[in-house]
Amino acid sequence: MKKLLIICLTLFTLNVFAQNNTEPSKHSDTDLKYRVSFPAIILGNIGKGGERTNTQHIEFHIKRELDAKNIIGLKFATWRLFQPMGIQWWDGLTDKIDTETEFYPGYLRETGIGISYQRMLWKGLFASVEVLPLYKTYLDLDNKKIANGFKLYNSYHVGYHFTFGKKKQFFIEPQFHCNVWHFDTNTPESFKQLNNKWDSYFLFEPNLYIGIKF
Repeated sequence: MKKLLIICLTLFTLNVFAQNNTEPSKHSDTDLKYRVSFPAIILGNIGKGGERTNTQHIEFHIKRELDAKNIIGLKFATWRLFQPMGIQWWDGLTDKIDTETEFYPGYLRETGIGISYQRMLWKGLFASVEVLPLYKTYLDLDNKKIANGFKLYNSYHVGYHFTFGKKKQFFIEPQFHCNVWHFDTNTPESFKQLNNKWDSYFLFEPNLYIGIKF
């Protein structure tokens, strides 16, 4: 969380500097129809190696602007969970990570390809929705497979789109998510007992996306 806040503040400062010092350009954002982005949170896993709390999170987005207001895209994501995702901030999320009281007896690996829709509301303000079908693999602490399952993971986002660079081809998108998952199938009993203690959604997840348009 601290790493994410530092990244957000640094990039926001760079964005303000760039906007104030970039020469005016005849180039229009609408000339750049495609974009690729990733969440800065994945950078926090660098150097963690085999740590128990390493989520091994990888996520990329490829999007296309249909017009100035509407953007569609594909999302690829994979991550490894070490405890239930539905523990809220006010439930003592960070404390439970420190005490390891809610850790799974292994790991849950989730991988999927989904779709997204982003709507520009006012200037850089936007709202978006993402639908991500996930293939689940349950592993023990020795990374041996226990079971497979399926989850439908949806997320709802509100954020702001900042561009910078001479052609405004680079961008950052600070935002908040609300995540919910359905049709969570074939969960082993030892994992299910922990999941059932918590919600099937997670509210107010802060994030920052970094990307380039082309």
